[in-house]
Amino acid sequence: MDHLEIFKALSNKARLEILNWLKEPETSFPGQQVFGFEHGVCVGQIQQKAGLTQSTVSEYLSILQRAGLVTSKRVGQWTYYKRNEEAFQVLSQIVQSKI
Repeated sequence: MDHLEIFKALSNKARLEILNWLKEPETSFPGQQVFGFEHGVCVGQIQQKAGLTQSTVSEYLSILQRAGLVTSKRVGQWTYYKRNEEAFQVLSQIVQSKI
């Protein structure tokens, strides 16, 4: 896990919002309740909530994934994203050890 990549990924307000939404997907994405959250949240749901273009949201999710903060799963034609909670535990340890 590259610490610099993590902090670069966290340096954008919209990416921070996406991570916050993915922390509690059931609350943040009620429109996906019908399909469940087994695989994560569909990129279309994230895009709709963010109010950004699909290409911008895809780029943001790609940055978050490269930093190890989210994971993705392809199901048919859809891509779903989840927070990587293990990465946030490591991040917490990094921050605590640096202060």
